[in-house]
Amino acid sequence: MLSHWKPAPAGYKHVVSVSLGSSKRDAREETELLGQKFVLERIGTDGDMKKLRDLLLALDGKVSAFGLGGTDIYIVAGDKRYTFREIAPLVAGLKTPIVDGSGLKHTLEREAIKQLEPLIHWKGCRTLLVSSVDRFGMAEALSEAGANVLYGDIVFGLNLNVPLRSMNSIRKVAKVILPALTFLPFKWFYPTGEKQEQSVQGVGTQYYEWAEVIAGDTHYVKRYAPDKLEGKTILTQTITEADREWARQHGVKRLITTTPRIGSRNFATNVMEAMLVASQDAGAALSEAQYRDLLLELDFRPQVTEF
Repeated sequence: MLSHWKPAPAGYKHVVSVSLGSSKRDAREETELLGQKFVLERIGTDGDMKKLRDLLLALDGKVSAFGLGGTDIYIVAGDKRYTFREIAPLVAGLKTPIVDGSGLKHTLEREAIKQLEPLIHWKGCRTLLVSSVDRFGMAEALSEAGANVLYGDIVFGLNLNVPLRSMNSIRKVAKVILPALTFLPFKWFYPTGEKQEQSVQGVGTQYYEWAEVIAGDTHYVKRYAPDKLEGKTILTQTITEADREWARQHGVKRLITTTPRIGSRNFATNVMEAMLVASQDAGAALSEAQYRDLLLELDFRPQVTEF
């Protein structure tokens, strides 16, 4: 399994994101952060959970930190955390710290909404957040900024035409649905492997036309998008050159990423969080306060591409 894998050069910390997503999005880049050199690597397993687990075990103790991509270990709604029963065994018993990006979704993405205010003017802005339960910090920040938000959790996650319009509704739905949802197979409501490359226009596609800003997970945004997105702003995180071309071809006006570009791409929040964990030689995820302090020191800001 590791026949073609290369460890980081001497003096570098090695962060590896093992993802249930498509291997077509694999990447390996070098960067420097807080005076420390890093190798950032993303390895997709094309939806194969056994391969993901085997890869984590094979690399355990050989790298500085893991990111978990294409899935979440848990989701947070308000002050409650719900663990995915199917995912927890995949990450159990590892010596190397592993994070899924949740820490940065509650800090980096929340701060990004504030930083974008001079550009977007959120008050009254028609915003489609394709899924809020995996980006609760962004959902709350949009609401606090006065945006006119349509939360697509039920529309896109369950394929039911039930748009949610307030954080109060999100909290009520989360309290009822999330305990049951985390016991279901993850692939039922989030695309993995090759499905991440497929477009599905369903009940939620109509809301793209209504929105001025379309926010959320890259795969979700692309999966349900109509063919034309003229004049739209997309706010997301994981972007490759192929994603930029997709946005250009669909007529997107502005593409904004909450994570900085490193080499040829913007890595996902799980990679960036794992890098921060490795930078502190931490054995587990950091606290929100620690993430905020590091982000302030690094001065991470949203990256804006105008087409």
